[in-house]
Amino acid sequence: MSYLKSQMLYDDGKYYKWVAKADHDNPYYTKGTDWSELNRTEGYEILYFINHFADKHVSGAPTLETYQKIEKMIRYDVPHNQRTHKKIADWIISNWPRS
Repeated sequence: MSYLKSQMLYDDGKYYKWVAKADHDNPYYTKGTDWSELNRTEGYEILYFINHFADKHVSGAPTLETYQKIEKMIRYDVPHNQRTHKKIADWIISNWPRS
């Protein structure tokens, strides 16, 4: 299972941008190095990050609830001074709610 744009919590057209700007922004973003910054308002970057993070760090098949939990953490919980893919991923791992 992959997380889809239609399943995202904040895809109401107000929070995420899905149209690339003329400044070499890539709406088909399909990679991210550990040290590249994650733009938290670019929908395609967030969608890629969530899917990649879940594939790499979630044991078993991720559920819709898991994908949405990651999305919520990125939007509300991850400190804004954590900007790179690696730092955001590390923060999520360290702060994943334990049940």
